[in-house]
Amino acid sequence: MHHLSGHRNVVAIKGAYEDQLYVHIVMELCAGGELFDRIIQRGHYSERKAAELTRIIVGVVEACHSLGVMHRDLKPENFLLANKDDDLSLKAIDFGLSVFFKPGQIFTDVVGSPYYVAPEVLCKKYGPEADVWTAGVILYILLSGVPPFWAETQQGIFDAVLKGVIDFDSEPWPVISDSAKDLITRMLNPRPAERLTAHEVLCHPWIRDQGVAPDRPLDTAVLSRIKQFSAMNKLKKMALRVIAESLSEEEIAGLKEMFQTMDADNSGAITYDELKEGLRKYGSTLKDTEIRDLMDAVGRGQQWDH
Repeated sequence: MHHLSGHRNVVAIKGAYEDQLYVHIVMELCAGGELFDRIIQRGHYSERKAAELTRIIVGVVEACHSLGVMHRDLKPENFLLANKDDDLSLKAIDFGLSVFFKPGQIFTDVVGSPYYVAPEVLCKKYGPEADVWTAGVILYILLSGVPPFWAETQQGIFDAVLKGVIDFDSEPWPVISDSAKDLITRMLNPRPAERLTAHEVLCHPWIRDQGVAPDRPLDTAVLSRIKQFSAMNKLKKMALRVIAESLSEEEIAGLKEMFQTMDADNSGAITYDELKEGLRKYGSTLKDTEIRDLMDAVGRGQQWDH
């Protein structure tokens, strides 16, 4: 992050302080919230807005690569807004998995988040091209509300990534511009050597400022899916936090049983009251309104299937 200091779309380090036990890093306040939350609140959403956001995200990737830095954990949750009223105040955060690289250097450690990981990372032979793949996944989500490679399990997601089949037939893709689909296809090329570089992405007609991306509103279903996808990620994080703070390793192995225990009536779905009571038993400090908001956001309303 120090090497990227001064970039308008990278969170700034304000200071570092060390005591006997820890190093405390003070960073720029990002009061505008997460990227997806802003998209949902904004209402009007189009390909042009998605292009604007992608231009910022890929601009950060280009800046990183020009300085010999590979981020390795790009995802929508790692982009925050410094100002809730300014969409251009997007800031990249969380460089915990970032590494310096040299031209031609090969990395073998598997890192990143399942939905966003590049196939060559899973094959343990990758370089900075993996960041462009991840940005392509983010773009796909920005235009459809769902990840391009999806499954019920982590291994299933990895298998889908390795197959590399991109769905451009389901809604809303029939009405998405050919230029957008062309860019995604080039960013999600399974062969890293043939994939666009970050600079080439920024030169693509769809993504350029005042480019060909249309400004007509996308279907409201896209916003609904973005809302659901974002909420499910938050719910998973909260569940992991509760588990990590309250369960032993043996109990973590019994996660399925934990959810079955919450399902008091054995219906195969967890209601608001069951989730509330189950989380309370496991030491959750979530407020009732937070639990309700999560269930509403994932589109279940009164119950959550498991």
